[in-house]
Amino acid sequence: MNEGTTAPALQTADIARIMKLLPHRYPFLLIDRMYDMNGEESGVAVKNVTINEPFFQGHFPGRPVMPGVLLVEAMAQASGALVLAHLGDEHAGKLVFFMSIDKARFRKPVVPGDSVHFHVKLSNKRPPVWKYWAEAMVDGKKVAEAEIGAMLMNERGA
Repeated sequence: MNEGTTAPALQTADIARIMKLLPHRYPFLLIDRMYDMNGEESGVAVKNVTINEPFFQGHFPGRPVMPGVLLVEAMAQASGALVLAHLGDEHAGKLVFFMSIDKARFRKPVVPGDSVHFHVKLSNKRPPVWKYWAEAMVDGKKVAEAEIGAMLMNERGA
């Protein structure tokens, strides 16, 4: 950076903002907040995992483990929220649909008490399709990763 220039301020989104961006609600809203949002380029979403999650009743009794498919869904929600936050209010009423998942890997179980940080980074864009590389991290260690594809649709409920 040149002297006298500053980096653009990174954005954040609390749960109220996330709920304005995404249509998901309990028990399927899987991100609690976002930080380090750099336009559509990158961002980090957080999921604080508690024993109260409904999926722990059956996955697995006596050994609660967050299902991998929900880690992938949280990655998709983080990617979708990043796109919609970047596009702004003129895109209110649009949905970002989960379109593809590639190269998914699960490395370590996520359990109650973990705080999962989903790092998403734009890898390709050709509107209405965005692709993000996503990594799920717990205590600085990668627990899962995947490439997420999403498509922006024109209206909700259609």
